[in-house]
Amino acid sequence: MLFSRGVYKMPHYLYSYFTRLPLVFRILIMALMTIILFGGFVHLLEPNSFPTWFDGIWWAVITASTVGYGDFVPHSVVGRLAGIVLVLTGAGFIASYFVALSTAAVAKQNDYIQGNFQFKDHDHIIVIGWNARSREILKTICSYVNSVPVTLIDETLEENPLPHQNLHFVKGNPQRDDVLMKASVMDARQLIITADQNKDEHQADMHSILTLIAVKGMNPSLPCIVEILTTEQMKNAKRAGADEIVQTNLLTSFVMISSLSSREMVTAFLSLLRQIDQRRLGIEPVLTDHIGANFRDVSISLMNEDILILGIKRGEEMIVHPPHPFSLQSEDMLITIKN
Repeated sequence: MLFSRGVYKMPHYLYSYFTRLPLVFRILIMALMTIILFGGFVHLLEPNSFPTWFDGIWWAVITASTVGYGDFVPHSVVGRLAGIVLVLTGAGFIASYFVALSTAAVAKQNDYIQGNFQFKDHDHIIVIGWNARSREILKTICSYVNSVPVTLIDETLEENPLPHQNLHFVKGNPQRDDVLMKASVMDARQLIITADQNKDEHQADMHSILTLIAVKGMNPSLPCIVEILTTEQMKNAKRAGADEIVQTNLLTSFVMISSLSSREMVTAFLSLLRQIDQRRLGIEPVLTDHIGANFRDVSISLMNEDILILGIKRGEEMIVHPPHPFSLQSEDMLITIKN
């Protein structure tokens, strides 16, 4: 009784499993079954014209695909009727299979462009938010010859803004775990959070801090650079785990105020920023031989190697052109410009 019930349930199980398969696989299975069935049938029907099973299957494939090489041809009336039925049924399955295959390919491509596809690489940079600043960041990173993979997360864009660059787009709210998982935040190298241009300064900062909390909750060790617009939210961003904070409003105010008194100074400052764009400005650790040495002596020594030292970074403090005498410590970082 139990065996009969199992036999009774087996066809229903197979049918349920078959209906759950993707449409492309279902059509392919039906096409293969039709080809094998007609190939075996024509071999049994005309063994002289189709000596082996493979010959019959080969004829069925060529006939169903309407290629018609003519190397194997049925000669009997029944064999030709089988060929007619095969063309009417098998050709439909073959055509449907290629239509479904192309539709699936187009759908996947659309999902990729529209940000619905999961990023499956690692050691990449994640940029959150689309605005003028993030656009320049992405273009600069993608322009490097040996650029690292970059993922953009934004919920306002409808599709990838830079589809021809080394950029993967993920559409969604960056404060949601499923969106961050889709961007592979656990395997990222670095993350940049830019301020939301569609919100006022206070709301934009709160949105950036909430995003930072969501990211740090999933990957506490991920280095995060956060753009903060208001000074009062600096401490909150630090408490949330920001590794670096960029105050764009402070930078903009400095440039505008400086332009009132000295246009040449602003030009020089912007030229210095272009040096950063060209990756000539960098921060390097103090060499073991330079620990305890005088800053001026180290500067003169490195100038012979075409390296100019602007200052040092000691902890959270930045010291530009430190006063003489000034001794370097092991934790200091040199701010340099290289030719």
